[in-house]
Amino acid sequence: MVTKFQGPTIQEQGVRFAVVIVQPHIISNPDKTEANRLITTFSIKVFGVPVVLMAQDSRGTPTYYGRKDLVEFLANVPLESVPWQEFTFTE
Repeated sequence: MVTKFQGPTIQEQGVRFAVVIVQPHIISNPDKTEANRLITTFSIKVFGVPVVLMAQDSRGTPTYYGRKDLVEFLANVPLESVPWQEFTFTE
């Protein structure tokens, strides 16, 4: 199965991590099973670094889910300054 997704890899204060855009229901689901599965999959099979998930509401406001320090960092970064890329992952 081939999956295309968007997200950057970021290096900040010696920490390299990735952000993956997902549908809002993945982050908003209180269970977080799917969100945690995606973080693990992208971290291990695609990037080899910590992963934060990002979803946007209808106004384009982002919500992040993942490692607390990385989420706090991203909350203060304007979306337009993030180096977005498209990736293809084959399972």
